[in-house]
Amino acid sequence: MVLALVVGKRRDFHSLEHRPHNVPFVLFGAGLLWFGWFGFNAGSALAANGLVAHALMTTHISAAAAMFSWLTIEIIITGKPSLVGGSTGLVAGLIAITPVAGFVPIWASLIIGLAVSPVCYAAIWLVKSKLGWDDALDAFGCHGVGGIFGGLVTGVFTTPQLALNPDYIGFIYGNGKLFLVTIAAIIFTIIWSALVSFVIIKTIAIFMPLRVSDREEAIGMDDSEHNETAYPTFMGLDS
Repeated sequence: MVLALVVGKRRDFHSLEHRPHNVPFVLFGAGLLWFGWFGFNAGSALAANGLVAHALMTTHISAAAAMFSWLTIEIIITGKPSLVGGSTGLVAGLIAITPVAGFVPIWASLIIGLAVSPVCYAAIWLVKSKLGWDDALDAFGCHGVGGIFGGLVTGVFTTPQLALNPDYIGFIYGNGKLFLVTIAAIIFTIIWSALVSFVIIKTIAIFMPLRVSDREEAIGMDDSEHNETAYPTFMGLDS
């Protein structure tokens, strides 16, 4: 989000509709992420035991529930489900469960998956449109907001049976200490990430431009940067 704000909007951001490049590849990539995320969450334990199996199941259920939830929202709002929407939803579910995959009961992972999609959907389609930033891949709306949501539910659903420290459990079990600590950690992370990202971006800008010229952007990045075009118009407009 910081980079999107610093670099600015694409020249045709408000005048053209930007469609996905390859919808089957979007779904294929999301499927690879889903599979790989098992190694990320469950494999992080570096063991083969019950806790690993538990983390794998919470990861899978959260992703499936979030995909279902996102598709349901699309049907309600637009009347039709979409592959890109389903892919976005499952990724949001994977992101939300990651901080707490090994520490919540199975039923909680279902709730987390169902709840994260409406939150991320609102961040992408409502908040972004109101504030007007050009986050082309919705990195903040999905990953940023989904990650914040996942951090918050850590302080809600962490069960005493799986908690690393019995003093830090979800507030639904009668202890709000973990929830308060999690909020503080999220606030610190947002401030730290934004400031450091801004410094890095501005440092890079000293040595090279952050975006191409207006003319190069009008011609297109394929031509101006690589001297090639993937999709000719076949209308006599290509040299």
